[in-house]
Amino acid sequence: MPPTDASADTGPVPVHPGRSGPAEDIRDCEDTLDLRLPDEFLALVAGKTPDAGERAPGPTHDRLGPVDSPGVLDSPRPLGLPGPPGALDLLDQIGTWGPAQTPVGAFHLLPVHVERDLPIISGWMNDPAVAAFWQLAGSGAQTEEHLRAQLAGDGRSVPCLGILDGVPMSYWEIYRADLDPLARHYPARPHDTGVHLLVGDVADRGRGLGSALLRAVADLVLDHRPACARVVAEPDLHNTPSVAAFLNAGFRYAAEVDLPGKRAALMIRDRSLRHLM
Repeated sequence: MPPTDASADTGPVPVHPGRSGPAEDIRDCEDTLDLRLPDEFLALVAGKTPDAGERAPGPTHDRLGPVDSPGVLDSPRPLGLPGPPGALDLLDQIGTWGPAQTPVGAFHLLPVHVERDLPIISGWMNDPAVAAFWQLAGSGAQTEEHLRAQLAGDGRSVPCLGILDGVPMSYWEIYRADLDPLARHYPARPHDTGVHLLVGDVADRGRGLGSALLRAVADLVLDHRPACARVVAEPDLHNTPSVAAFLNAGFRYAAEVDLPGKRAALMIRDRSLRHLM
């Protein structure tokens, strides 16, 4: 059960997906007591899709946690379809979202294609600062397994490259927080969408890219997922620079939660506040 979140401003920050232990100090609990389970969740539990009937269960996981040649960005598969045929479209076709204009350049989320992208992602995972949290260093086999588990799964987590002005420079996981083990530890709402971030090159860390890209990705989620009212993240509470990056990106601090291996700051960016923060 890999990885973590990484502040683009400070380097990798633990944001581990597996969840256990009680949530504490949850103050953001308005409108949560009477929620029914999302239809997508019920379909996943039943092993069905709304229109495809029974399907074989895919690999299970607790969610997870630069190439400069233009040719490497040509995907050999349709974008926005990370799961197997018949899988639910749980994240509204990320590959079709298109670029976002940011203060630091044009930014594009591109769903991962393992054969194309494994070398660069594995290289980032072997950075000692990254490996300490993601624990995917080595030959690349662990990173490949981590990526394929998402791509062959039910679509609740989509691994992506972050492309800034045409250059891959970050790795992202966009996931359905309401369908994730994280939902056991905070009052999740239907379609809550979570974000994990890893900035690849040391030169790109610590110079403000994190906040700009976090804001851009949160806006992409809210623009292209109309059912989603909140984008969430869980950086390590003790990583003050990472928490600050989320705050600067328009997220608010909502609570502290105990997760395996860390105490996390639950950060939330609300649709209703996006133009105020």
